[in-house]
Amino acid sequence: MIAMPAVDLRDGACVQLVGGRYEDERVRLPEPLRVAAGWRAAGFAELHLIDLDAATGRGSNGAVLEQILAERGPVVCQVGGGIRSDAAVAAWLDRGAERVIVGTRAINEPAWLERIAGLHPGRIVLAADVRERDVVTHGWNEGSGLRIDQLLGRIAALPLAGLLVTAVHREGQLTGPDLSLVGELGAGLRHPLQISGGIRDLADLRSLASAGAARAVVGMAFYTGVLDRDAASREFGR
Repeated sequence: MIAMPAVDLRDGACVQLVGGRYEDERVRLPEPLRVAAGWRAAGFAELHLIDLDAATGRGSNGAVLEQILAERGPVVCQVGGGIRSDAAVAAWLDRGAERVIVGTRAINEPAWLERIAGLHPGRIVLAADVRERDVVTHGWNEGSGLRIDQLLGRIAALPLAGLLVTAVHREGQLTGPDLSLVGELGAGLRHPLQISGGIRDLADLRSLASAGAARAVVGMAFYTGVLDRDAASREFGR
């Protein structure tokens, strides 16, 4: 399993939110390019880059994302946040993203997800943000009417690069990942599983690896120093 540091962008800064709530920002670093370079220097092979403002319709951090991609070196980057058109997907792939994350439109319009996955096989990651087992959209603010098990059946035949499941009820709280959710997903998923939400230590990463996760997105634990980045890089950086 690979641990991917999260670089979440808001107002041009790298931030960490609790539960996706803008009013509960716990970390703010004003130089995201330096942050991304730091993860690269620490030996992480992959980065998870998200434009929070684009995801929630508040604005765009596209210029910052482009700079990070331009300076990524050998690091593999996946990019997400408000990507809801064919043109946007193609543009981020052209700018150097290895994988593009799609969420809201892909959940709400299954035909679009099928088409975009077919156009870019092995390059699209579907983001399924869940509160308990209910899939939520629009930056975690709206319900989709779907349960996560229903979504698995819908995507089984698609040529996706992976399914990214964020446990919103654990996100940024350092209470541990929802391992029961991971177990449920592993039983019915045909794509590489990425997990985010609640990760706090190496034991959590080891548990996720044992449960079958291919990647783990780590944010709050790294940025608050709860999880030692060098130890995580040695064991799960590549």
